[in-house]
Amino acid sequence: MQQLSTRHLLGIKDLTENDIQLILETADNFKEVINRPIKKVPSLRDVTIANIFFENSTRTKLSFELAQKRLSADIINFAASSSSVSKGETLIDTVNNILAMKVDMIVMRHPYAGAGIFLSKHINAQIVNAGDGAHEHPTQALLDAFSIRQKYGDVAGKKVVIVGDILHSRVALSNILCLQKLGAEVMVCGPTTLMPRYIKELGVKVEHNLIKALNWCDVANMLRIQLERFDIKYFPSIREYSMMYGLNKQILNSLDKEITIMHPGPINRGVEITSDVADSKQSIILEQVENGVAVRMAVMYLLASQNQLA
Repeated sequence: MQQLSTRHLLGIKDLTENDIQLILETADNFKEVINRPIKKVPSLRDVTIANIFFENSTRTKLSFELAQKRLSADIINFAASSSSVSKGETLIDTVNNILAMKVDMIVMRHPYAGAGIFLSKHINAQIVNAGDGAHEHPTQALLDAFSIRQKYGDVAGKKVVIVGDILHSRVALSNILCLQKLGAEVMVCGPTTLMPRYIKELGVKVEHNLIKALNWCDVANMLRIQLERFDIKYFPSIREYSMMYGLNKQILNSLDKEITIMHPGPINRGVEITSDVADSKQSIILEQVENGVAVRMAVMYLLASQNQLA
């Protein structure tokens, strides 16, 4: 059996193209499993996984939990808001207390970039990064790549534009790295104030005109404005942002070709995308949600397999 080249999934930057292809091919098999009448396999029957979320999450947390249950893993759920973290307990103490219960794998979301990397140097359990600050969100990028591959047959050669709040988005960075490793062309589009200073060093095209970007691309991934991460005002108003960078049906219908619309969620309907676009036949947003379970099953299965083969 093929193995991943890394013991943890901390970020896309740590994966090779072969790692990504292996995850996507394994997810193909699990996609079949979750569409069967009996949606469960015993692959991780003897594995205990702790979901440790130091930030609020609905979709990602539910997706990981469902993936774990489909693989027959034992699950511990931990929410920082109702734990001793609120009393000042450190990250390492929190995790070591959980590991004392004989946990094999940790799925962690944390508000600080690099939290998973830090933890991986201090504990023995395998770590899956479910989002760390504005740094990376590797499983979202993998499920986005899987969804593009499902739609077009291949990611290589496709033109993908990521629109919106690039500066604060962990989804944007992971997507850029993943898509490039799979041979796609990537463009980012949004206001200058929401572009990282060194964005061009990632080898992406930069466009500030939404219509030009949409006419260039095959796929448009529309990002949410992450107001919760704003420390200053990056644009005059939500209304003005929506007028400049919001995607509506009128714009979609005016393009020279039919493009595919994606969104990592949660959607701010009427801001970055209108309901008639989100619910249109060009949208694969619900397919992304379904594919997320299969991809996360693949990631945890492949990581756990390393221990079984060791």
